[in-house]
Amino acid sequence: MAEVVVVVKVVAAERKVDEVLAGFEAALVETHKEEGCLAYALHRDNADPNTLVLVERWRSQDDLDAHNQTPHIAALFAVAGAPGVLAEAPELHFTTSLGLGDPAKGNL
Repeated sequence: MAEVVVVVKVVAAERKVDEVLAGFEAALVETHKEEGCLAYALHRDNADPNTLVLVERWRSQDDLDAHNQTPHIAALFAVAGAPGVLAEAPELHFTTSLGLGDPAKGNL
């Protein structure tokens, strides 16, 4: 069972970043309670405060699939999917670590 790392880039529309952050905050609290969640961390781009980057680490693809069916993720998608909230479509990357170099530093 391979761990899955997901990186999501979200760009909020002008004056909508607080709305997007509120949606993420509610989802983060519940996601951290999920057994298969190893990390779920939201970051803000230092050069563009409207750009948020979510880094997720899941024990398995099955855990990620179950997470995507939860009510708190449906609520987050409802916020992000509302007209005019995002400046562009989210960019998602589903990855598996190559484990190169020092195992403690070469893996998330």
